[in-house]
Amino acid sequence: MEGGKTAANIILLGPPGAGKGTQAQRLVAERGMVQLSTGDILRAAVKAGTEVGKMADEIMKAGKLFPDELMGEILGEHLDGIPLEKGVIFDGYPRTARQAELLDGLLSSRGRTLDHVIELEVDEDALVDRITGRYTCAKCGEGYHDRYKQPQVAGVCDKCGGTEFKRRPDDNEETVRTRMAEYRAKTAPILPIYAERGLVRRVDGMADMGAVGEAIAAYLDGR
Repeated sequence: MEGGKTAANIILLGPPGAGKGTQAQRLVAERGMVQLSTGDILRAAVKAGTEVGKMADEIMKAGKLFPDELMGEILGEHLDGIPLEKGVIFDGYPRTARQAELLDGLLSSRGRTLDHVIELEVDEDALVDRITGRYTCAKCGEGYHDRYKQPQVAGVCDKCGGTEFKRRPDDNEETVRTRMAEYRAKTAPILPIYAERGLVRRVDGMADMGAVGEAIAAYLDGR
């Protein structure tokens, strides 16, 4: 185990823009954890043209929900390839009570336990401001923000000197608020389940990225 830290298996929750991806990458880099994103797994399978990928492609094109049992089997296969000393971050799973039940079985049958369900809490209005104001250098991808991080020289990227910038088309208020509502609808069924088991930990997702990382680390280290 890296740095002598105990491996933990966690569910990381947070709406789009809360910094969940950044914190997951930090845990992967600093603790050697493995991030399992059901969306990424299915997209990779579709791209690779595996049997599961072909099945997933047909199901998604038909607009149907991916069967819980089949998703559980796929996750199980991925877990089998991860050493026990490496903690796992579940991203985008589970989203229903049935999936939570399946995950318990997947973990226990492999000698693992779910240690924490960490939710990055956000203020919706502040999150809208954070997301709608962000933009990147079209050349190198350096990130900027209308309010919080402008280039030192207006219109010129600090990192590469590029003069073209771009914004994601879905970084607008209506889309952000819709995604927030979808997130609440998807997490509402599972949070009470884990709260009853004393597993839910909440972190201020609006804090500085370093502070958020420290708060998560404190939970993982039992501080």
